Amino acid sequence: MQYKDYYKVLGVEKNATADEIKKAYRKLVRKYHPDVSKEADAHGRTAEINEAYAVLSDSEKREAYDSIGSSAYRRDGQDFQPPPDWNYGFGHSAGGAGAEEFSDFFEQLFGRARRSASSGGRAEGFQQSQPSMRGSDQYAKIELDIADAYHGAERTLTLRHLVLDEHGHPATEEHSLHVKIPKGVREGQHIRLAGRGNPGIGGGPAGDLLLEVQFRADQRWRAEGRDVYQRLRLAPWEAAQGASVTVPTPTGDTKVVVPANSKPGSKLRLKERGIPGSPAGHLYLELDIAWPAADSEQARQAYAELAKAFPSFNPRADGDR
Repeated sequence: MQYKDYYKVLGVEKNATADEIKKAYRKLVRKYHPDVSKEADAHGRTAEINEAYAVLSDSEKREAYDSIGSSAYRRDGQDFQPPPDWNYGFGHSAGGAGAEEFSDFFEQLFGRARRSASSGGRAEGFQQSQPSMRGSDQYAKIELDIADAYHGAERTLTLRHLVLDEHGHPATEEHSLHVKIPKGVREGQHIRLAGRGNPGIGGGPAGDLLLEVQFRADQRWRAEGRDVYQRLRLAPWEAAQGASVTVPTPTGDTKVVVPANSKPGSKLRLKERGIPGSPAGHLYLELDIAWPAADSEQARQAYAELAKAFPSFNPRADGDR
């Protein structure tokens, strides 16, 4: 079974209001109605639009749909299988856009609750017979500095969280969470906080919260996996003659020996001075040359003397290489 992104079908954002969803639905229905539309597969598009509206126009269905993955971690057309009895505790109402040709995806998620309500029984009566179920995992992103990966950090996050009211109906509320960031995290890594996800159903355990690590843009450093890259600017005479220079790194200032005749773009590797781990990454210093401005008579004379010292030097002899 393939996951359906109902927000994409209606062309609205995931935080769209009820009025925005209704306006988008009406606009699309007028465009694709089989009686007037000349679009290819107008009938199929109308069925998709009605199905999406049936879910997103119903607050309880929409809450439940969001809880099983309406996020960056679910893609339209992705293979998808809901956990058994996932909708236990959600009092879905029947109806929405009327009796339509709904997809297998819809039937798997809402079919039994819809049929129960349409047959005159209460959805809650059906749900109360279901076993307990673990809550779904919740996903969020956490933004860190690269230096945090070296030393560890602590952050307080404010997240929207799914809860169940006293009748078992879903609702959302904001809560703050204090998080300890372990030393050695990498960008793209997930930090799992057990039991901090969406609540369980029927006494089942809560899901987990997974925080995806992102590094803030930093002019000093960039990370690729556990390796860290840093630009090291040199004076022309340092690059030409070699030098011992002090470099500020994520772990503090360190002395580096620059070989003579170093070229721009070449790298110096500081072994295992990247993000800690097993194994640790490396810190690569990317060499660049900073030329002083010829903004005084003395400076211009110095450049003139330099040109005289290298009469046969042609910087364009190798083309663009």
